[in-house]
Parts: sequence; structure tokens; C-alpha cells
Amino acid sequence: MAEAAAIQGTVPSPARRWLRRTASLAVAAPLLGGFLPGVAAPTTAAAAESAKRAGTVDVSLDTLAPSAPVEGDTLTITGTVTNEGRQAVTDATVDLRVGPQMTSRSEIDEVSGRRTYRDGRDPAPLGGAYTVKIPELGAGLSREFTLSVPVSKLGLDDAGVYQLGVSLSGETAGQSYQRVLGIERTLLPYQPEPTDKKTQLTYLWPLISTSHVSAETGADQQQTPVFENDELAAELAPGGRLHEMVSLGRNLPVTWVIDPDLLASVAAMTEPYMVKSGTTEVAGKNQAVAERWLNDLEKAVQNHKVVALPFADPDLASLAHHGKDVPGSLSHLQQATALASSTVETVLHVKPSTDFSWPVDGAVDPSIMAVATSAGAHNVIARSDSFRDDLSYTPTSARPIGGGTTAVVSDAGLSKAFQGEMIRAEDATLAVQQFLAQSLAITLELPEDQRSVVVAPQRMPSTAEAQSMAKALEALNAKRWTEPLDLTAAAAQSDPEASKRVPSSASYPKRLREQELSAGAFRQMKETRDQLDDFKVILTAADRVVPPFTNAISREMSTSWRGEPASAALYRKEVQDYLLSLTEEVQLIEKSDLTLSGRSATIPVTVQNRLLQGVDHLVLKLKSSNKTRLDLDDNGEAARPVKIDGGHSQSVKFDASANANGPVTMTAQLYTEDGTPYGEPMTFTVKVSEITPTVMLVIAGGVLLLVLAGVRMYSQRKRAAARNAAEEASEASEALEASEEEAGPAAATAAGTGPEAGAEADADAEAESEQPSDPTPDTGSESSDPSGPGEKVDR
Repeated sequence: MAEAAAIQGTVPSPARRWLRRTASLAVAAPLLGGFLPGVAAPTTAAAAESAKRAGTVDVSLDTLAPSAPVEGDTLTITGTVTNEGRQAVTDATVDLRVGPQMTSRSEIDEVSGRRTYRDGRDPAPLGGAYTVKIPELGAGLSREFTLSVPVSKLGLDDAGVYQLGVSLSGETAGQSYQRVLGIERTLLPYQPEPTDKKTQLTYLWPLISTSHVSAETGADQQQTPVFENDELAAELAPGGRLHEMVSLGRNLPVTWVIDPDLLASVAAMTEPYMVKSGTTEVAGKNQAVAERWLNDLEKAVQNHKVVALPFADPDLASLAHHGKDVPGSLSHLQQATALASSTVETVLHVKPSTDFSWPVDGAVDPSIMAVATSAGAHNVIARSDSFRDDLSYTPTSARPIGGGTTAVVSDAGLSKAFQGEMIRAEDATLAVQQFLAQSLAITLELPEDQRSVVVAPQRMPSTAEAQSMAKALEALNAKRWTEPLDLTAAAAQSDPEASKRVPSSASYPKRLREQELSAGAFRQMKETRDQLDDFKVILTAADRVVPPFTNAISREMSTSWRGEPASAALYRKEVQDYLLSLTEEVQLIEKSDLTLSGRSATIPVTVQNRLLQGVDHLVLKLKSSNKTRLDLDDNGEAARPVKIDGGHSQSVKFDASANANGPVTMTAQLYTEDGTPYGEPMTFTVKVSEITPTVMLVIAGGVLLLVLAGVRMYSQRKRAAARNAAEEASEASEALEASEEEAGPAAATAAGTGPEAGAEADADAEAESEQPSDPTPDTGSESSDPSGPGEKVDR
């Protein structure tokens, strides 16, 4: 140890050398300025020019391993330097610079925000063997580098967070002297031994997506769901965002925060489903992808805490600021909360906690807190940039605010550490180092006290963001300064010094307020709910209609619509239009005007049901606009119950009595049994024409004339037929006589014996001509009397 101390005393660490050099410059600067007034001080334009020129080369740090080294490790940094200037850089050197230990989180933020090199403020390079030489770097060209340095050479004296810089120094044709042309800074957490009091870290792992399922279902028995698109399949497939969240999260100490709508949507995809495609629908083909993802998720959440948000993750701030005054909105939040637990249990076979609400970005005000707890949740996940403290340290997250409500205030710095594209390797590397450094700084703020910190990242991390988050949590597996804690346990702890004052409404971020759902949007949701309430009471199988629309209305409130007002409005319109189209399948058939002759008649009105299920509990009412002229059952009105099977129509009959002539407007309207109008009314006109005794006499006379005319026509036809028959018989008789005369005596002898025989034949012929079946000759006058009762008269 003495030898080691002597070595350290002989060769100071880089961090200490930097401190001594900075102190010397600080003392010498005024003296130099006094003796050499013509020499510019470091704070003059020359220093600014030096900082400006330091941006000629871009330095990118792609990897840094290990992220949190210990004694005996070798720190390896890989990256790229790119000449962004117009002149080639010669005699370039890539150096590693290790700064002093930082003492606060604010100092860490300040160093992370610096982008230029500052003479006298940035540490000196390690030099020696720990550099990379680049003879020449042409304009616009890039060069990769690798720096490997034993941790023992970094001069890390004590546990803490250190600034780590990688710079490129070199010359250009315009300035032929060595200077720093580019630098990139990061942070190095160094905690070689476990701390006595570790910070308890709760990391939320959100499984949330946008709304994908429409309100439409198929007409089959299984009610095949219809998806707005098939984009969810891409998220579930290998390489997709949700696939990565499950694949990474299964091995991490996290609390799963799940939107039950996502589970319900994926579960629906495991069965036959349809996808909208323009004006038609096509069959979905990703059942295997959905089933595999659900199986992986079910295994991943075992032995982990699962928190279920209300179904479809409703936008609590929008509800609080614009929806709570619209009747029914808060009750729908309660339904969404009740549905959450059963959905998660059914799909994942685990019992979730539903005692947490999560406003967007953890931003709260009194109205948001009230709405967030109105559905039964007792814990509201807030964030420290909304719920501010005036303390010199980071307090424990949970704080009771009264009324049985706890604000679980997540740490803003840690929660926002991975917001960004994270596509470039450098972005991910810097974010991981920033997260680890901040977490160690929290522990070292009060090393003797154990605190609990909650991290609530963005709701829908990208694949790259999720990978960066996982890498940071894996670096904490050694548990040298943190240990995992689930969200329920974190909510049970508190810090008496932490602020318990809920932020005012005026402090709510304007950026978030501009993204909220409008009051008009909530009124449109109410219209849809009212239509559904009126519709479901007439259905014989309401369970086939109510759940799809109830879930769709929940999706209309989703947080995922933020920043997408046009898409949100289109979704609401499609849901409302589809419900309206179903209600219009039960309707009154248009009726043409009627003429009513007489004192009483029956008026039919047809109700059509084109639904695939029966309807009941409907009442059809018919009303006369002039009960004096045309009256119905009761004071000009009549009502009849309506019950129709699916795909059928029913003719409903009403008895009417006429009292006076003239047109009467009739109004038919369907009602539910509670008196709520259903559909649009239908009107038609009845022309009343009362029949008097005189009119009856005229009608009877007309009928009699028609009968007599028919009889006369029949008699004339009959007599004409008789005359034609007599003429034909006479002609036949004359022909016979002529034939006999031509036959002669021989024929006579053959026919008989002498004149008696001929006389007998004549007598027989005469008798034959007078057979009773022959028509009687028409010798009488034409009769105009009506036919007898047994006679048929053709009309």
C-alpha cells in the first residue's frame, strides 16, 4: 500500500493532474494578464474561436464496454471520426480524456450537454499508448477507431461518476499546428464495490399499442372481428417492436404495465379475423404470429408483477379537462377499469393489479388526479418534472397526498433517458451511460439512506429504444448500487420531506394540452353511447352487439390518439356510422297515400327487420292529424307491439273510423318500450270519402244495369245458336229426300213391300225430325227479364 501510495504521489492520476492544471491556470491567469496586457486571456475571442474550430471533426462513440467497469477490467471504446471540414486533417490523434468525479446530477446534465472543446475546462488526454494515430483524414472521409485502456490506468480514485471524453487533435493546411478539432463526451459510472444502501429501482415495462380493432364483426356465429389494418402483426413478428419488448423483458427485473386492449386484440388475431382493405375486407393471415407472441408473453410475465391499465389506456388528462362534464364519460372509464382485470386474467392467466393510473408523461393537476382515481385506482403515476421538489437530493417516489391517494412520482431524468430515435449506435451508447451515471449519482447523494426510485419510460418505445433500455438494466444486474423493486412495493414507501402538493392546473404543459381530445370528441362519444343504449333494448341477442361497440368507444378515448387528431376523428365517425347503419336495418316501409271509403277500415303499416337477429320490445304508434275526420283507438292515436324475427317483416294493422270526408295526415313512429323514439317517423295521407245512402242507391242501380245487360247478351247468343241448328237440320232433311227419289223402285222394294212400306217410312222420317233434343224454333219476342236463380250469368 505504501508503494502504491508512493507511485500515486510520484505520478498523479489524470483526474488529479487535470485539477492541478486547472487550479494553476486559475491562479496564473490574472498575473499573466497583469504583466502581459497585450496577451489575450483565455476568455477572449481566441478561446471562442478555438471552441468554434473544434467542430471540424465529428467524433462518434459507438460502443463502450463494460458500461460500468470495476478494477481489473479493460475499458474498450469503439467509434468513428468524420472530417466535416473542407481541408484534410493531418497528423491526427484520437485521445481519451478522463475528467474529475462529478458531485451532483445537475453537473452530470451540464457536462452531457456540452458539444465543444474548452481549453482549461476539458481534461488532458491520457496520451502514451492509449491513443490512435491517423496520418491523414481527407475532407468528407471517416475512419473507425478502437481505444482499449485498463481501468487501473484511468486514475479513478473513488467511486463515483466521471466525465469521459474522446477527442481528435490534428492540423490542417490553413492552421499547421496541433489543436482539438472534435470531441465527444460521455459518462463513466465507477462503483467497484456494492454500496451499503442500494437504491431500490422500479422500472416499468409498458406493453401498449395503438387501436387496431374496429366496431364491426362478421355475421357468423363466432362474430369474426374486423381490424382497421394489419399493422399489429408487424409489431408482433420477430424484429417488431412488441416482439422485442417481450423478448427483452422476460429476462429483466421489471414491472409489466399492460393495456388489456392489446391482449384482447392479439387474442382475436389467433382466430379467424378480417382486415379492411379499401371498401372491402380480406381475411387476416397472421394467426400463428399472434399465438406465438401470446405464448411468449405468458411465459415472460410469470413471477413478475403485472399492472393492468384501464381497457384501451384512456387519456385521463383529456377526460379531466374536456370529458368529465359530458355525461357518461367517467362511467365509461369505470367500465374500462372493470374490464381490465378480467381480460388480463383470461389471456395471460395471471391476476394483475388495477390500482394504478398513468396520465400522459406523468403530468398531473388537481382535476387529473380526481379523474384518475374516480374509477377505483388509489395510485397515480406522476413524474418529477410535474410533481416538483425543492430538495438537494432525489426523494423516494411515493408520496401520500390525502384521501387514500398516493402519487408515485417517477424520476424525470431516468424516465426520459431513452427518448429519441436511438437508431445510431452512438445515441444508444450515450443514453445507456447517462442512465447508469444518473442512477449511481442518486445512490451517492445520500449513501447512508435507502430510497426507492420509479422509472416510467415512454408508453410505446421503439425497437431501438427498448434495446437500449434493456442494455442499461442488464448493466445493473450486478446490483452494486441498485436493486429491483416492483411497483406495488414502491408505492408503499414514502419520504416525509418530499412535496405532497399537487401541481396547479396552470402548470400543466401547453404542449400536452394541445394534444388532448376535444369536448366535441367526447360529445360525439356520448351520442354513440346513447344510440347503443336505444338499440340494445330491442335486440334479442344484445350480447352480439354491445361488447364490440363498448370496446370501440373505449378505444376512442385512448391515449394513443395524441398527435393524431384526424385519425381519431375518422375512427369515431366510422364507429358511429356503422352503429347507425345497424339501427336503420329496423325500419318502417314507406307507404303510399290511401283512399278510405266507408265509415271504418283497417290501415296496415309494415315494419322491416333486416338484422340477422330478432327484435322485440318495440311499439309502433300511429297518430291521426285530424281525429275528427279519421279516428283511431284512443283520441286519434293507436299503439301495437312489434316483435319480428331476423330477416323478416311484419304488417301491423290499425282499425280506423271515418267521420267526415277529406285528407288526413297519418304519422307512424317506432318507440322502445320506455317511450324513446326509434328511427325516423313516417307520414302518409289517407283520403277519407264517406259513403251515404244516396251513393249506395246509385251504386246499386249501376250494378243492376250491368246485370241486365249481361242477361240480354246471353239470351241473344242462345237464340242465335238455336236458329243456326234448325237451318242445319232442314238442309240435312232435303238432302235425304233427294237421295231417296234417285234410288227408284228397286230401292223401295228392297226397303219394304209396296206403298204401305213407303208411307211408313215417311212417317218415321217425320217423327225423327221432331226429336225432343232438337232446338225449338225462335218464334217468341226477346225477353228482358233477369235470369232465374239457377242460371249462370257470365260477366
